[in-house]
This record gives sequence, structure tokens and C-alpha cells, in this order.
Amino acid sequence: MTSSFNTVGLIGRRGTPAIRDSLESVLKVLLASRVAVVLEDDTAAMIGNAGRRDRHRYDRAPRLALGERADLIVVVGGDGSLLGVGRDLAHCGVPVVGVNRGGLGFLADISPEQIEVSLGEVLDGRYRAEDHFLLHARVRRAGEVVASSPALNDVVVHLGGMSRMMEFSLWVDEEFVYDQRSDGLIIASPTGSTAYALSAGGPIMHPSLDAIVVVPMFPHTLTSRPLVIRGQSEIRVVVGSSEPEPRASCDSQVDFLLTPGDEVLVSKYGTPLKLLYPLDHSFYGSCRSKLDWASRLGGSVAPD
Repeated sequence: MTSSFNTVGLIGRRGTPAIRDSLESVLKVLLASRVAVVLEDDTAAMIGNAGRRDRHRYDRAPRLALGERADLIVVVGGDGSLLGVGRDLAHCGVPVVGVNRGGLGFLADISPEQIEVSLGEVLDGRYRAEDHFLLHARVRRAGEVVASSPALNDVVVHLGGMSRMMEFSLWVDEEFVYDQRSDGLIIASPTGSTAYALSAGGPIMHPSLDAIVVVPMFPHTLTSRPLVIRGQSEIRVVVGSSEPEPRASCDSQVDFLLTPGDEVLVSKYGTPLKLLYPLDHSFYGSCRSKLDWASRLGGSVAPD
């Protein structure tokens, strides 16, 4: 088999024997396709005996170097693994395909049973590509940006593990929106609309939309509802002066400790993440299967 890609990077989530089994299956497909293979250092360290036998047939490198060396990245793990890869490597513009060894798998679409066929089709150039834009969060303190991070799913302003309300002000494009008391605020991309924002009552957004959703978390007023704004907007959240240890979290993986009066600025990140899927991938099909839309009253299942 000849691939339409020249160099493929492989990243796997640390952990279980199931992850190692899938990594070895992916590595087998990649080596059969005659591409140059580069394993992330941590992935190379955890891969099984089959990988070690083929050590002379692949290279290894730190994660950030994969974005410069590879023209495709394969991620074995769950959506959380893809979130991390998106934040780390989206700026390189390298496309990413996910093998799902996690939970829902909205982003990582290839199942372990489909590795040989579906990954082979992607390597052969038969795939569907989607651009998923990221958010860019910055913390501004006394006029100076003191922390920043991209986020593929969402930026959340909250009080950490404390079960109490916080006060903050919301601005969009320097236009005042409201002062609010709630458990926090979720600012989500279309990709993140099916994650934390959905559980907080936000709308489901198609990944192709150029829009951002702002979802209050259990607001003190029942009239406060999710707000969908244009993707080019800049959002500014000003933390109330009386709140102890508020935080801003990016994808629930990167955490910034805030001080009263800090501003959290959120806008679109410069480079989108290009995700590759098999040709039969459907966003609505994923919603049916992942969100149980296929179920009918009485237990029957709607046809595909």
C-alpha cells in the first residue's frame, strides 16, 4: 500500500493494555503503508513488543517536534487526548486523525475494530477533512497579559471545587452585556458545544459554524440564557472583587489561578485544527449514536 502522506506521527495516551494494543495495530498499518513513522517519545516508551521489534523502522521525537516533521498525526486515545494535541500542534497546521480508546469519541472517530480499514483509507487519501477553530484565552492583570493558552473545546471561568456563586461582568466587543451571579461561565467553540457547554444547557453547534457560545452555569436569574455570538468577537470577563481564588480553565486541562479584578479575554485562535475522518463520517450520525438520539419510546431504534 502506498500512502498519500510522507511522514506520519503517532501519539498515544498513556495507560492501559488496550491502548498499547491499538498503538501496535496502528503502527502495523503505518509500516505497511511505507510512510516514514515518527513516534512521540512517551508513546515509543510505552509501546509493546511488536513496536520494539520494528524499532529500526521508525523514529522518535518530542511531541512539539512532530508538528514540524510529520504531515499527518495519528492520535490513539479519547477526545481528551485530541484536545491536548490540538492545543499543542494546531499552530503547525498538520492534520490529525483520532482512534477512539476513550468515552464518547466525538473527535476521535475511528474505532479499534476499524483501524486497518478506516486508517488505511485515510492514508490512501480517502477521507473527509474538517477545520475546527480554537479559542485563545488570555489573563490580563493590571493591563498586562500574565497567562495565555489555546483551547479547542472551551474556556471556563469558575471557582474551582467551591460550591458557591461568583460575580463577574461580561463584555462582547467592548459592549457591556451583563453583571451576573452564577457558578461560572462557559465560553465554547462549536467543537466544544457538545462537551461541558451541552451539559450546562447550551445549544449543539455544527463544527462548521463561525460562532462562539457563552453559557452561564446555574445563573441566579432564570432569564439568563446561552448567548451565541459571531466567531470574530472578543469576549471579556471581569472577575468580581470579592471572590476567593477564581480560575480560568482551558479544556479542563490547563488551569490559571485568577485574582479579583482580573480580565479573561477570549477570541478566536489564529490556526484551526484540521481533523480527518473516514468518508462515511457524519456529525449528525455521531450525535445520534453518542447522544442516544436513535432511541425511540418503547426501546426501538430509528433506522440510519
